[in-house]
Amino acid sequence: MMFLLRTAFWISVALALLPSVAPRQASTVPVNVGAADAIAAASATVADLSGFCERRPDACAAGAHVATAFWQRARAGATILYDFATDQLGKTERTAATSSGPPANAGAEGPSAEVAKSSQHTLMTGDMTPPWRHPHPRRDASTKRSS
Repeated sequence: MMFLLRTAFWISVALALLPSVAPRQASTVPVNVGAADAIAAASATVADLSGFCERRPDACAAGAHVATAFWQRARAGATILYDFATDQLGKTERTAATSSGPPANAGAEGPSAEVAKSSQHTLMTGDMTPPWRHPHPRRDASTKRSS
């Protein structure tokens, strides 16, 4: 059933994006529109839209409510998506850090996990140098002859 709903949704999206194939009717707009005509039409449209709220204050208020609701939902969705992505990236970092061995508090998440993350990469250069070992005695040519 879910497959059919998904299929119907994607087919409707594809049909909405396809150009219409309705027969062409005689248009009153000239085909050859110059840049000056396009700028004049755009400025007339902006002038008309700027007076829309004065003509229809109820429609303007409803549009403002819809835009506010849309903005709040988009912001909440972005927050959820950001939290999800952050959690997923944090899990991969924790998995990589714990793959070398299980931590002492394997079931605990929280402040101790943050302490473990912040304590990474704290070795100094002197800590990473190998310990000194005395050199192996060299076998000279003179010791080989005497034996």
